[in-house]
Amino acid sequence: MSVGSDTEAVTSGAGAVGAPAPAAPIDPAEARRRERRSRWYRRDVRWSPYALVAPFFLFFAAFGLFPLLYTGWASLHQVELTAPNEMHWVGLRNFSRLLSDEFFWNALRNTFTIGVISTVPQLLIALCVAHLLHFKLRGSMFFRVAVLTPYATSVAAATLVFVLLFGRDYGMVNWALGQLGWGPVDWQNGTWTSQFAVSTIVVWRWTGYNALIYLAAMQAIPPDLYESAALDGASRWQQFRHVTVPSLRPTILFTCVVSTIGATQLFGEPLLFNGGAGATGGSDHQFQTLGLYLYEQGWVNLHLGRASAIAWTMFLILLLIGAVNWLISRALRKETT
Repeated sequence: MSVGSDTEAVTSGAGAVGAPAPAAPIDPAEARRRERRSRWYRRDVRWSPYALVAPFFLFFAAFGLFPLLYTGWASLHQVELTAPNEMHWVGLRNFSRLLSDEFFWNALRNTFTIGVISTVPQLLIALCVAHLLHFKLRGSMFFRVAVLTPYATSVAAATLVFVLLFGRDYGMVNWALGQLGWGPVDWQNGTWTSQFAVSTIVVWRWTGYNALIYLAAMQAIPPDLYESAALDGASRWQQFRHVTVPSLRPTILFTCVVSTIGATQLFGEPLLFNGGAGATGGSDHQFQTLGLYLYEQGWVNLHLGRASAIAWTMFLILLLIGAVNWLISRALRKETT
C-alpha cells in the first residue's frame, strides 16, 4: 500500500511539473491594438487592388467614357462651336444628312482606298522584314532598332519630309522619274497619286512596328517544326509558306485589324500633306479622309452636331471591324481544334 501511494505521488508530482504554466493576462489596450491592426489588414487585402486600378478607371471615365457619351448626345442635337451650350434637339437628322452628303461618301471612299493601299503593302513588307530578322544576323539588335526608328518619328516631321520628296517641281521622286524618262507628276493634285503619296507615309512609319510584332511571334514558333520540315526536304520558301505563315495567322489577323482601325482614323498625314489648304484634303477633296472631314465640319464649319455624328459613324465602323475580327478569329480557333 505504501509503495503504491508513493508511486501515485511521484506520478502526480511529475504531471504537476510537466503541466503548462498559466498564460499571462493580456492587457486590454494591447488587445484592442491587435484587433485594430487585424481589421486594417483585412481591409488592406480586400480593397488595395481596387485602389491600385482606380486611377485607370477614373482617367478612362474622364477622358474616354464621358467624351464618348457626350459626343453621342451632341450628335442628336444641332449645336455650333460658337455656342456649345445651346443645343436644339434634331434626333437622327445629323445621321440622315450624312447619307445624302456626297462629301461624306467621298471621304469614306478615300479612307477605304488609302487604307487598302497602305495596309496591304505595309503588312507584306513587315512580314518579309521580320522573316529576315528572324535569322541569326550580325548586329541584329541594330537592325531591330533601325526598323523601329520611323515609328518613333513624329507625324509632322515625317509628313513634311515626304511633302518635299513628292514635290512637283523640285521633289526627289520626280527627279528619279525624270532620270527614267518619265515626266513630272503632280502628286498632290491627282486623285490616285495623292492617295498613293499619303499611303507611302503610313507604310514608312508603321512597317517596322508590325515587323517587330511578327518577329516576336516568329520567335515563339517551336524550332522542332522547322527541323521536321527540313528533314522532309522543305526549302526555306516552303518552310515559310507551310510553317511560318500558318503559325502567324492569329498575329496577322491582329495586325490587319489594328492597321484597319488606324487607317479609319487617319488624320495627321493627309492634313499636313495638304500644306496650308486646311482640312479639305486637296483642291478637289481627293484625299480627304473621315478624320479630315470630321475636323472640317467641327472646327472649320463649326458644326459640332454634324461632327459628332461623323465621330459616332466612325465608331460604329470600328465596332463592325471588331465584330468581323471576332468572327474570323472564332473560325480560326475552330479550324485549329
